[in-house]
Amino acid sequence: MAEVTTTPVMTPKSFTATVSAITSAFGDPTRRAVYLFARERPDGVTASQVADKFDLHPNVARHHLEKLAAGGYVEVSTEHAKRSGAGRPSKHYRVATAGHELEFPVRSDDLVLTLLGKALAALPADKAHDLAEEVGQEYGRAMAAGLTGSDVAASQRSLRSAMQAVADALTAHGFAAHAEKRNNELRIVTSHCPFGDVAIENPVICSVDRGMVKGMLDALYGSTDPEHSESLPKGDTFCTTTIN
Repeated sequence: MAEVTTTPVMTPKSFTATVSAITSAFGDPTRRAVYLFARERPDGVTASQVADKFDLHPNVARHHLEKLAAGGYVEVSTEHAKRSGAGRPSKHYRVATAGHELEFPVRSDDLVLTLLGKALAALPADKAHDLAEEVGQEYGRAMAAGLTGSDVAASQRSLRSAMQAVADALTAHGFAAHAEKRNNELRIVTSHCPFGDVAIENPVICSVDRGMVKGMLDALYGSTDPEHSESLPKGDTFCTTTIN
């Protein structure tokens, strides 16, 4: 009988720990770029090389490399200069080949998101969607707090004006969104998703989008129940969020 392999199911607690570890290692855009720089060099990199590449102080370069090493994403070895074998040894940082090897093409802009998508995929579907939406809501509320005119009481806003504010905020974050009314329904239509291929491969990421809309609308207008009626990962031309 053929052996059946199953994907290990991640618990919410281990998911939180995984996201925290990923954020610590890759949350800084410079650190992501440093990781990609090291990834391209099988012989590894030194803090001096990273400092020269990214115009950083050597101590800052070393800090980024040590953060990656602490997460197990790079391995550290101490080596003498190849030519003479003498002089002060230097630390070389190489991308780890076991345990943390990334199984996908990496671009600095979506590294964190891709890893998050994989972490979400390891959860039971209902837990993954709930957690993704919760993250989106928290971020949406933070976005609403920073909007111009957000001091206007929610009770003084119309749903249409609140939705337009949400669409404008989403567009500023790369979603290319607009609000419209069609068939007596108010909806937000998104023609471009900054999550890109990650959302196609991990549709649960769309719950972050839905959570962002809900979080902003709750802060700007009041309680709503947005639903995705169309979605790019499902093959639709747009992502459409209908407000009930």
